[in-house]
Amino acid sequence: MDTKTVKAYGTESAQADLKQFNINRRLVTANDIEIDILYCGVCHSDLHFARNDWGMTQYPVVPGHEIVGRVTNVGSGVTKYKLGELVAVGCLVDSCRTCQNCKDDLEQYCPEWVGTYGGFDKHLNSPTHGGYSETIVVDEAFVLRVPENLDQAGIAPVLCAGITTWSPLKHWNVGKDSKVAVVGLGGLGHMAIKLAHALGAHVTLFSRSAGKIEDAKALGADEVIISTKEDQMEKAMGRFDVIIDTVPYAHDLNPYVNTLNTDGTLVVVGYLGPLDPMLMTVPMIMGRKSVAGSLIGGIAETQELLDFCGKHNITSDVEVINIQDINEAYERMLKSDVHYRFVIDMKSLKQ
Repeated sequence: MDTKTVKAYGTESAQADLKQFNINRRLVTANDIEIDILYCGVCHSDLHFARNDWGMTQYPVVPGHEIVGRVTNVGSGVTKYKLGELVAVGCLVDSCRTCQNCKDDLEQYCPEWVGTYGGFDKHLNSPTHGGYSETIVVDEAFVLRVPENLDQAGIAPVLCAGITTWSPLKHWNVGKDSKVAVVGLGGLGHMAIKLAHALGAHVTLFSRSAGKIEDAKALGADEVIISTKEDQMEKAMGRFDVIIDTVPYAHDLNPYVNTLNTDGTLVVVGYLGPLDPMLMTVPMIMGRKSVAGSLIGGIAETQELLDFCGKHNITSDVEVINIQDINEAYERMLKSDVHYRFVIDMKSLKQ
């Protein structure tokens, strides 16, 4: 297949820093859209994948799955998008399209979904490469329309951090008068607060730090519970319909399960791995409480989120960086030294 060479930033091993090199992008097929990338968010998944923390990285790898850009070319069969439109690409660039999950607009649960990076490009017969690059070519079915009124850098993390929290809020029917709690105030947590607040819920942040109170309230939280204070946790018993747990490492879920009301659900969106300590089933059984998980969202749901953000003028709080500063940004991410997401200005790659 015909290809063209573009500049990108990636790594050739788990131990190496990210650096500039060239990659091949396919020329547009009938259903493809070529996008000039303006901004790309920096996700914890990018770091984990670059460093092979999950043991499945094929090198070289170009991370980035929070992509905002403009259409520069369309295939002959494209009907949804025109040249110059502001568009986005999230975590998925393809799926089988025939399984029940795909038919139900749940492409994120398709057994054959293709990641924006680290997936398999059936056209080039090679791994997919992500948004730390000049351009990307994606099937129009996996491209999203971005409202023009939104800050272009700030909307990038909505493609991952935003949809990761929006999908469970919608699935568990959060709306006016819902009582929602969020565990952890980072990239995911700050989006969960903004979105739950905009949906009309009463929003509480669980935090270990009293220093987060002011920030949480500015984002839309109605109150903050310091999770290390027993008296505050006791007062919260049986209060919440839904808890969105965004903490990215193993931690004790049991105190939070106790704060669910009857039929309440705690949804884990931040941590992949075994629970430690184990779950106590007594409060779950005695109150028909649930602990669940959720993964990003499908294409239709992500478009719904972008439209909602356009209507309510919601974007992520970001620090914009040049691509040349990505290795420093990764180190700062490991220390949680960002409010709340890094976004790369991709103009810097063209310099």
